[in-house]
This record gives sequence, structure tokens and C-alpha cells, in this order.
Amino acid sequence: MMRRFGETPILTQRYTMRPGVYAILERNNTLLLTHQAEPEPELQLPGGGVDPGEHPLQALHREVMEETGWIIAKPRRLGAYRRFTYMPEYDLWAEKICTIYHATPTRRLGPPTEDGHTTIWASPTVAATELDNSGDRHFVKELWRLA
Repeated sequence: MMRRFGETPILTQRYTMRPGVYAILERNNTLLLTHQAEPEPELQLPGGGVDPGEHPLQALHREVMEETGWIIAKPRRLGAYRRFTYMPEYDLWAEKICTIYHATPTRRLGPPTEDGHTTIWASPTVAATELDNSGDRHFVKELWRLA
């Protein structure tokens, strides 16, 4: 059984399955995060939805590039979790299957190409407390063995 983080599912609500990939991007013991301004300001791990027919690793590279402007190397799968949420930008109630990877940002090609995203470098300790998503915080804490 896959671990669940976040809100308890609403029993009367119909959810659409939405697979996603997200990266803990480490360089010089700091993490590359993204701040998304809309629909609500959030500090996030870079990543997002896997398009139909797209390989998860292709999606990971694409999403990281869109949200940070960086190329990544050596992605390694850490695990996955579920969360149930409303996604106002898509007007969608989603059961998100979030697969988390650990990777190295190797080269910045430019600023984020996705509107509303800003890159932030933070320590693992800051990320473990400031990321908006409890599942993302969990994986950062596990990777650095933080309490």
C-alpha cells in the first residue's frame, strides 16, 4: 500500500488519477527549489504531471527545465506517495501519484520558462520545514535523516 500525505480524501468526491514526477535537486549541499506564485504561493520541489504516452524520466527532465531552467543528471528514484487535492488551475479533483527522484542540477540554460516560477536555493533543513507539501518534506527529511 502506498503512503498517503495531505488531506483526507472526500468520500463523495470523484478523483482523477494524475501521475507526477518531482525532484530533490542537490548541488553543493543545497537544494534547488521552485516558488510557484499562482494559484497560491507555494515552495515546491520542481516537477509536475506526466503527459499521456510520456516516459516518467522524460517528464522529469521537461518539468525541471520548465520550472527552473536547469538540466539535470543521474536521476535516482527514491519512492512515491499519494495525495488527494483540488487543482484549481485545471478545475480538477486529483488523486496524485507523486514519484520522487534525487538528481543533480548540472547546467543552467536560463530562467524558468513556466510563468509564475522562481528558483530558490535552500539548505535541506530549510526545505524540510518550508516546502508546502508534507510528502515532499518527508522525502527531504528521509534523504538527510532529519528528525
